[in-house]
Amino acid sequence: MKLPSLKPPLVLVNLKCYNESIGPGAHRIGRAASEVMEESGVTIGLAPLYTDIHPINRHYGIPVFAQHVDPVEPGAHTGRMPLAAIKSVGAIGSLVNHSEYRLTIADIEKNVGALKEAGLLSCVCSNNIATTRALAALEPAYVAIEPPELIGGKVSVSEANPGIITGSVEVVKEINPSVRVLTGAGIHSGRCVKTAVDLGTDGVLLASSVVKAEDPAEVLRDLVSLL
Repeated sequence: MKLPSLKPPLVLVNLKCYNESIGPGAHRIGRAASEVMEESGVTIGLAPLYTDIHPINRHYGIPVFAQHVDPVEPGAHTGRMPLAAIKSVGAIGSLVNHSEYRLTIADIEKNVGALKEAGLLSCVCSNNIATTRALAALEPAYVAIEPPELIGGKVSVSEANPGIITGSVEVVKEINPSVRVLTGAGIHSGRCVKTAVDLGTDGVLLASSVVKAEDPAEVLRDLVSLL
């Protein structure tokens, strides 16, 4: 099945489960993302809570990812989130193996395969170059490199450890050049994003700098300002 295609660079904002990103907060960020995407031409996607996927998709015309998905068919799976459910409400893909929701390699492989079969994109999170190498072999749409010690901080991976970015880009190109690489952890400014792209990645994955901002549109404008 043909997968959706997103124009790089991609700014993917994980809304997580903050008070600021639930319900009305998700709409506030969705509105800002839609405005800045239209102004700048830079692709801005959101990964909201399950309950906000449909309204964000319906009202703002931006790419929407789930934060996690379970590779199960619809049926007797209480508490699980089938791929068919996220697809039916407009998600075009899902995060996989975020540092706050780690999976085994076997489960990652199962999720990536199921997403691809359903025509959905997978964005698999990695914490080091060796893991990135293994994940690239699974052929996800994206691998997002996120050193866990920098997540949520004010020092971006592109500043603190550019070698992990260039190393990840190199191993992905070696294993499967069709896999795109995103940079995550501590991304908070246009300079961070520009550096990440200059180092060879296809965009960024971030959260708190947008979600907790008093004015998400202002932060997003800064993030895309040097692209």
